[in-house]
Amino acid sequence: MGKKLKLGIIGLGAIGKVHSDAYVANSKDAEIFAICDAMPERVKEQGEKLGVKNTFTDYKKLLASDVDAVSICTGNTTHMEIAVAAFKAGKHVLVEKPMAMNAVQAAKIVEAATKSRKTLQIGMVWRQSAEARLVRKYVEDGVLGNIYHMRAVMIRRRGIPGLGGWFTTKAQSGGGPLIDIGVHWFDIAMHLSGHWNPSSVSATCSGRFGSKMRDYKYVGMWAGPPNFNGVFDVEDHAMGMVRFGSKATMAFEISWAANAEEEMYVDLLGDKGGVRLFNGKPLKLLTEFNGNIADVNPQYADNENRFHLQAQKFIAACRGECPPAATGKEGLTNMKLIDAVYASSKAGREVKI
Repeated sequence: MGKKLKLGIIGLGAIGKVHSDAYVANSKDAEIFAICDAMPERVKEQGEKLGVKNTFTDYKKLLASDVDAVSICTGNTTHMEIAVAAFKAGKHVLVEKPMAMNAVQAAKIVEAATKSRKTLQIGMVWRQSAEARLVRKYVEDGVLGNIYHMRAVMIRRRGIPGLGGWFTTKAQSGGGPLIDIGVHWFDIAMHLSGHWNPSSVSATCSGRFGSKMRDYKYVGMWAGPPNFNGVFDVEDHAMGMVRFGSKATMAFEISWAANAEEEMYVDLLGDKGGVRLFNGKPLKLLTEFNGNIADVNPQYADNENRFHLQAQKFIAACRGECPPAATGKEGLTNMKLIDAVYASSKAGREVKI
């Protein structure tokens, strides 16, 4: 076994702490060598908790240290800047979702990664769920046949995060639920189906609930409380249809707030079988068996932490032992699709990708 990979974590908010825990769980192969956050109190707290002596409030100083790789867990606006700087410094990079604010920025990250010949992995952690890994194997083995349609649905009844804060300020977030949570569902649908050639999209985005801040009723608020003096200039609902050339289509509905029952799932419809994932129910293949319509309920172990597996695969990729769990090229495709959804909504028509 080679020496432990020296890791740096940039951004110590909620997701940064999740990455910290994941690397601790993989401590036989890696060590958290340095941490960084713009808030000194976070750096002090996490440094003491993790026993890390190399602590910084300036990411450039962390990149000048002996770290081999970094997790970028900062706000969306800084992903491109930090990732490009990390590659120029010769570091491997795991960047949290969304990859960037838009496809132009994402392309710059991919270009920097290519020039550096270092690993770039995107934080698409749903790929590491047990059911996703199982279904991906079914698709690869032809169990579902040709996937001709996908449905990607994530609806929150009242789930706008941090109303009036950075989540709902387009200049800081890049968009609303589409870029916040829809980015996961787009990625997993394309990953599971194997369709990575979105060619056009017709979509509508609207902000009907968050725009009336003081009238917005909710039970709980992630990243709250609301700031009524802040900004809400993003969508809270997005829906539409994506074409993948002549091979497949995908219908999607992503919402932070709707007068509807909460639901989340991804459907894959193949000509030999279909399956619904992530709906909180046991996995069921809708197929045929021995000449009859049949439901198949696979039994499988589901006791691994998605973030721990993501970290494990990133460490292995940095060592050259396997490809990244979610590549920069795939992340760029995802960002192009998201950009096209926003463009279609603005134009009021189908747009090419």
